[in-house]
Amino acid sequence: MISQLKIDFVSDVSCPWCVIGLRSLEQAIDRIGNLSVDIHFQPFELNPNMPPEGQEITEHITQKYGISPAQAQANREAIRDRGAKLGFKFSMPDEAGGGRSRIYNTFDAHRLLHWAEGEGAGLQKALKVGLFSAYFTDGRSPASHDVLLDVAALAGLDAVKARAVLESDAFSQEVREREQFYLNSDIHAVPAVIINERHLISGGQPPEVFEQALRQISSAQ
Repeated sequence: MISQLKIDFVSDVSCPWCVIGLRSLEQAIDRIGNLSVDIHFQPFELNPNMPPEGQEITEHITQKYGISPAQAQANREAIRDRGAKLGFKFSMPDEAGGGRSRIYNTFDAHRLLHWAEGEGAGLQKALKVGLFSAYFTDGRSPASHDVLLDVAALAGLDAVKARAVLESDAFSQEVREREQFYLNSDIHAVPAVIINERHLISGGQPPEVFEQALRQISSAQ
C-alpha cells in the first residue's frame, strides 16, 4: 500500500537553507519509495521590506544577524559544502556575478509561484527549483521580471500568461494572506515543512531526519 502525504513547503527563493531542505526532503522521499507526496510551495519573505535594487549580501547579513564579514563568509562556505553533498551548486558571490552578491525582494517571485500552482502538475515545483538555480547558481536576480519570465518558460509555463501576472498585481492579496497565515501559525523562519497540516519539521535538516519523520507519519495513517 502506498502512503499519501500532503506537504506544505514554506520557504523563500532567496533562502539557501530552503534549497538544502528541499533537496534533503526529496532524497528522503526517494529512499522510502512507496510514498506519494503532494508538495505545495508556500510563500515566506525573509526581507519583505527590501527595496527593488536589493542590498549587498555581506552588508545585509552582517547587519541583520550581527556577525562579522568573516563569519558570514564561513557560513556561506558551510552552506556551499552542504549543497554540494546534496547535488546542488551554490556559487559564491564572486563566482556568480552581480545577482548572487545581493539580496532582493522576492514578492513577485511568490506571486508567480502562486499562479504556477494552478497551471498543472509539477509546474510550481519546476518553477521553484528553477528560481533556486537562477539565483544561487547563476547569480541572477529573482526580483527581475526578465529573469522570472525566463525561468517560467524553462519550467514549461506559458510565458504570455506569466508576463500578464507580473505586469499586474495578480495574486498579491492571496500571497499576503498565505504569508500572514503562516506568521500567525508561529512560523518565523524557513524552511518550514508541514506534513498533513499537523506535523512541522523546521530547518534545512539532513535527509535522515526527514526520512524518519516521513516513515513515522505515514505508518501512523
